[in-house]
Amino acid sequence: MEMRNPIDVRIIVEGASDVENVSRALQNIALGAEYHITISSIIPTTNTEIAKKAVNGADIVLIATDVDAPGRELAEKYQKVLKKEVGHIERMKLPFGHDVEYIDPVLIRREIKNAIIRSGLLSIANLGRFREIKNRLKDSEDKIKELNKEIQDLSSERDTLVNKNQELADSEERLKLKQQSLQEEFKVTKQRYADVKNQYGILINKTLYERFSLSELWKETFNETLNEEENITFITSEFKPENIVLGQGFIAAPSRKDAADWLKVIRTVLIFYDSKIEDLKEEIGDERFSPHLLKE
Repeated sequence: MEMRNPIDVRIIVEGASDVENVSRALQNIALGAEYHITISSIIPTTNTEIAKKAVNGADIVLIATDVDAPGRELAEKYQKVLKKEVGHIERMKLPFGHDVEYIDPVLIRREIKNAIIRSGLLSIANLGRFREIKNRLKDSEDKIKELNKEIQDLSSERDTLVNKNQELADSEERLKLKQQSLQEEFKVTKQRYADVKNQYGILINKTLYERFSLSELWKETFNETLNEEENITFITSEFKPENIVLGQGFIAAPSRKDAADWLKVIRTVLIFYDSKIEDLKEEIGDERFSPHLLKE
């Protein structure tokens, strides 16, 4: 069995005479053998500050005062001041006052033993409360561990969120730069669109020509092969119809219908003169042929 140090008991008395009486009573008592305790000091003082220094480290403090009112008040004062300094405080009542010349050591010895027994019994009674406090302490320690784990998790989550926030901030900065670039591009594109729209407006107000193959359009319009392209070119160049351009095997006009209508006029002329195209050329040369007749 493990040997423990004896319980350190210290006794506070009111004066030097009490020290003598208590010492005499302790001469014939084997507290170490009976209770595994030792009386390490007897302290004669009524000063609480001196008492606090003197009892520092004690397991049990016995306050030995007279049974009168001043003794009771002094004991209560010590209990209030020293209750947080030592393990246990117990009052020990001296059976007689200081004016008595002789105090029976047996009475003091009995009072010392009774005070020690009361201290032990109260300590035993407090074991249940001590265990309860110990269990609560264990629960608190477990709770602290859980809270520390939660703090670590929250700290880790916080670090993750900080990193994520930094990534979002960097992404936001990149998006701002991209937005500025897109705004510049949009501004340029908008200007280009305005230019194109303006050019389109100019073009839409102009007469645009479509180009057609002369031989294909002739074939499509009259279902016959064109053999007199030279004559068609001659007639067109002489009469210079509006919105009609002809040359190099093509005819250009605002629309296919306009081109086909002009070919119909030319075909009528060719049919009218049949093979006498030379006569037509002479009439044109003599200015006897009126171009407006082709439109009638």
